[in-house]
Amino acid sequence: MTAPDGLLLTGTLLTDGTTVPDAAVAIVNGRIAYAGPRTGLATASLPSLPERALPSGNMILPGLIDLHCHGAAGGDFPGGELDAARAAAEFLHRSGTTTLLASLVTASREDLLRGAATLRVLAEEGIVAGIHAEGPFLSHARCGAQDPRFLLEPNLGLLDELVGAAGGHLRTMTYAPELAGAADLVQALVAHGVVPSLGHTDADARTTADSLTLAAGLMAAGGGTGARPTVTHLFNGMPPLHHRSPGPVAACLRLAAAGSVAVELVADAVHLDPETVGMVFALVGARNVVLVTDSMAATGLPDGDYDLGPAAVRVTGGEARLRGNGSLAGGTATLLDVVRRTIAAGVDAAGAVLSATAVPARILGLSDEVGSLRTGLRADVVVVDAGFNPALVVRHGKVLAPQ
Repeated sequence: MTAPDGLLLTGTLLTDGTTVPDAAVAIVNGRIAYAGPRTGLATASLPSLPERALPSGNMILPGLIDLHCHGAAGGDFPGGELDAARAAAEFLHRSGTTTLLASLVTASREDLLRGAATLRVLAEEGIVAGIHAEGPFLSHARCGAQDPRFLLEPNLGLLDELVGAAGGHLRTMTYAPELAGAADLVQALVAHGVVPSLGHTDADARTTADSLTLAAGLMAAGGGTGARPTVTHLFNGMPPLHHRSPGPVAACLRLAAAGSVAVELVADAVHLDPETVGMVFALVGARNVVLVTDSMAATGLPDGDYDLGPAAVRVTGGEARLRGNGSLAGGTATLLDVVRRTIAAGVDAAGAVLSATAVPARILGLSDEVGSLRTGLRADVVVVDAGFNPALVVRHGKVLAPQ
């Protein structure tokens, strides 16, 4: 546990896309009291703080933020079991993901509402930052691991039920824009304060662009946090880019480069080749990318058989696939693993960290609380060694790992 008066960390600071060598971060009463060059400590009017011993060459990052994860440590967020979901979230906290959305998958109406009601409890406790619904308004042609039995055309009544079951904590929803009623769905999502996230779609480029432009315009008209629509795991769950049939990928890249949307990347070296990851960062910039895990119950555990909502999944060599048709069924990497692999793909460390911290914080409207290391923000901090392996995790000013 941290001492009551706080903690002092020193090393290289990576925050907001910048790198500050020989820096310090002071934590007092669960908040960042100072973050900047170590030389500034002398004039920061801080109490005497114990300095934590850290590895040589360490780096200090904001706590990571995952907008798309289905579970970990044996816990399946869509499964509707409160204790298992809590254990999954707490494992992810200790791994460095100090803020996360708990993701549902396409399921029966009853299971969706039960899952939302369960995760609502964790949101009200501050264990998760809200709920992401991946479906059920998705394309049969690009359902991936989503159970096709439960896919539906947009249904505003069901959306209202989900919003109600979530108690106002539904934060994002993945939808396919080519479905009948998708435009009305986008308008309803924005009216409910839910971020539309285009994905699991077989749409053409024009339909994709029109839907995302509608969503971006509606969100901008609402003012507020500067949040924008997202694209659920770009490239996965959609047709591949082709020079005569560009499909959704081309439209998403163009709009991301313009800053209108942010694209999720599951940069775990399974969902995407590292060359693809590097290309996207080069084309659209780190400020328009959100690194996510799509993690499922096997994260942090050995290979074996697991569940992803109603689906049976087998994990072999760290790859999670449906036991039926072999489709990818989520990921098994933590977000810190994804950041490390993004850097290995040739993305600079400051940019990779930005895409896992400040960018998702803004999408959630939480930039004044998390996603950066600035005075007054919540003390969510991850310290890594030179190889980006975790050395220390602090959440809400409390040391979670190592104990």
